[in-house]
Amino acid sequence: MPNNPFDEEKLASSRVYQTLLESTLAIPWCIDWETKTFSYIGPQIEKLLGWKQNSWKTVEDWATRMHEEDRDYVLNFCVSQSLAGIDHEADYRALKQDGSFTWIRDVVHVVRKPNGNVDCLVGFMFDISERKKQEEHLQTLQRQLEEYSYKDGLTGIANRRLFDEFFQREWLNAIRVQKPLSLILLDLDYFKQYNDLNGHVIGDTCLRQIAKSLESCCTRPRDLVARYGGEEFAWILPETNEAAAVLMAEKIMAVVKDARLPHKASAVSDLVTLSMGIKTITPTEFDSRMQFLDDVDKNLYQAKYLGRNRYYAA
Repeated sequence: MPNNPFDEEKLASSRVYQTLLESTLAIPWCIDWETKTFSYIGPQIEKLLGWKQNSWKTVEDWATRMHEEDRDYVLNFCVSQSLAGIDHEADYRALKQDGSFTWIRDVVHVVRKPNGNVDCLVGFMFDISERKKQEEHLQTLQRQLEEYSYKDGLTGIANRRLFDEFFQREWLNAIRVQKPLSLILLDLDYFKQYNDLNGHVIGDTCLRQIAKSLESCCTRPRDLVARYGGEEFAWILPETNEAAAVLMAEKIMAVVKDARLPHKASAVSDLVTLSMGIKTITPTEFDSRMQFLDDVDKNLYQAKYLGRNRYYAA
C-alpha cells in the first residue's frame, strides 16, 4: 500500500485536516507509481476543470486532459524527474470539460520506498491562468516597448537608434561578403523657414507626409529608411552600387515632388524639396564606418552648396 498522505481513512479520522485540505485553492492529488492510478484527488478539481472527482482514475486520464502541444514535453519531463527522485514543477494547459483550456502548475513530490524505488507521487495543482494572462500582457507590453524604442515617435518610421544598429550590421556584412553598400542622407530644404512660416504643428505634419512618401519607396526587405534627426532622413541600401543608389535618389525626388507639399518660404521651389548626399563603398576591415558616414554627410552639404533640390554623389 503506497504511503498516501491523502488516504481516505486518515482523512476521515481528522475532519479538520480534511476541511483545510479540501478548502484550499490548491488541488491535492496522489498517484501510485506501480499502478499509475490516482489514489486521491481533491474535489476542487471539478470546480476548476469540470471533470468529476471520481473520473480521475489513471495517469492516462491526466495525460489526455492536457493540451496536445504540451503533452509530450510534460510527460517526458515528469517521468524522467520522478525516476531520478527529483521533486519538480510543470506548467501546462489543462483541458476543461467544456473544451476550453486553463493553465495549471503541478508541484510534485516524489515519495520513495526504503529500498529507493519510487512509491508514489504526491502533488498539488494550482490554477495559474490569471498569472499567465498577466505574463502574456507583460510580454506584449515588452514587445511594444521594444518596437517603440526603434520607432520614431513623430513619423512612425525607424529612428536613429535602429539606423545606427542596422548600419553597423550591414557594414560588417558588406565587409564579409565584399558587396557594395550605399548610403543616402536626405535633408528637407529650408525647413526652418517652413516651420517659421507655418508653425511646428504643420511642420510635424509635413515630416510625417515626407516619411510616408519615403517609406513607399522602400520596397526591398533589407533597405532601411530612418529619421536621422530633425528634418534629416537616412537611407541604407545594402548590396547596392552607386548607379542604383542614384536611381533610388531620383525616385525619391520624384515621389516627394508628386506629394506637392506647398513651401512658400523656399528659395528653390514652391513645393517641399530635398537635398541628398550619396556615397557607395565596398568596405574592408581597414575602412572606417564613421568616416564613411561623414563622407556621405559632406556630399549632402555639397548638394546644398550647389543650390539644393538635388543630390550629390562622389
